[in-house]
Amino acid sequence: MAAVHSISHLSEHLFWDVNKADLHFEKSKEFIIHRVLEYGLMEDWELIKEIYGLETIKQISLQFRELDAVTLSFLSAIFKIDKKEFRCYTNKTSMPSFWNS
Repeated sequence: MAAVHSISHLSEHLFWDVNKADLHFEKSKEFIIHRVLEYGLMEDWELIKEIYGLETIKQISLQFRELDAVTLSFLSAIFKIDKKEFRCYTNKTSMPSFWNS
């Protein structure tokens, strides 16, 4: 019998700025995955892997406009793909840096 999951199983700090009652695993998939990847604990990662599967997480994360460097490296290693394949990597390298010349 498959386990039933709810948003409440994810870490509280992930959704500090939204009403968790408005989130739904399918309708809010991109938002939930992004929050877990950027701010989640390993328990949150394991939960979204179980809910969405690695292939779905991969396809969604490849399209994110922004991911921090640690998350990008983690995903690149997990999925065994070059960082350059991620949209956020392409966006980051095409944007001028005003502070770090």
